[in-house]
Amino acid sequence: MMFQRTATTIENVSFAERTFRIRLHVPEIARTIRPGQFVMLRLPGTSDPLLGRPFALYDTDTTDSFDVVYLVVGKMTGLLAAVKSGDPIEIWGPLGNGFLDVGQPDQVTLVAGGIGQTPFLAYARQLLGERGYGGDSPKRITPSVRLYYGVRTANLVAGVSDFEGAGVKVHLASDDGSIGQRGFVTDLLKADSPPGPWIACGPEPMLHAVMKLAAEKNVVCHVSLETPMACGFGACFSCVTKVKTSDGWDYKRVCVEGPVFDATQLCAER
Repeated sequence: MMFQRTATTIENVSFAERTFRIRLHVPEIARTIRPGQFVMLRLPGTSDPLLGRPFALYDTDTTDSFDVVYLVVGKMTGLLAAVKSGDPIEIWGPLGNGFLDVGQPDQVTLVAGGIGQTPFLAYARQLLGERGYGGDSPKRITPSVRLYYGVRTANLVAGVSDFEGAGVKVHLASDDGSIGQRGFVTDLLKADSPPGPWIACGPEPMLHAVMKLAAEKNVVCHVSLETPMACGFGACFSCVTKVKTSDGWDYKRVCVEGPVFDATQLCAER
């Protein structure tokens, strides 16, 4: 069920360079949203920007609130960074289908690039049986979760202490070598070759590299797409992605059929 509400901002705090965590009080959404789903946010009283923007669930709070983490990259996120406690925000969700079933593996490997770690905290807590979401009771799915997290530079690393506090082993890579291993997160992933399944979220070139590596190593791989969206519920067809079919290929709406897909379902060129 999707809800459309005016949320109350509880807090909006700096998380890293140009990165913020905003907590919104919306009981209906906080109680029903699941890891891997997202919400659309829009600032009230303005038509610039006119459309909402999608943001993944970071985690829920015990006060019927939930968090999203965002990087300031444009007008909407720039304005969002100026929002203060008590300010209203238009919101609709929860949207999307969340993460796919991975069975009960010995380990789940999460792969994030840029701001792609944001859907993974709640998911890691769910996998480890630390938290239940959407009304479900906690249930341990795997005994081990590792996060491979790549950034351009150390100042952009956000939320590592949250992951470590949840029991996740974090492996870091940075383009400039200022934190973790120098290079791409896919270089680190290739060197370590952790067991699957692999769940990835980040920039499209990174996702292609992860999917290619997973195919070479015959590892189950799911990807959460960061496709731009306009409506979030499938009406506008602005977020389609190319998928394989029995007779060739077709398009699926990321907001409705995704945002998480099995890597083998996606076409190499979208």
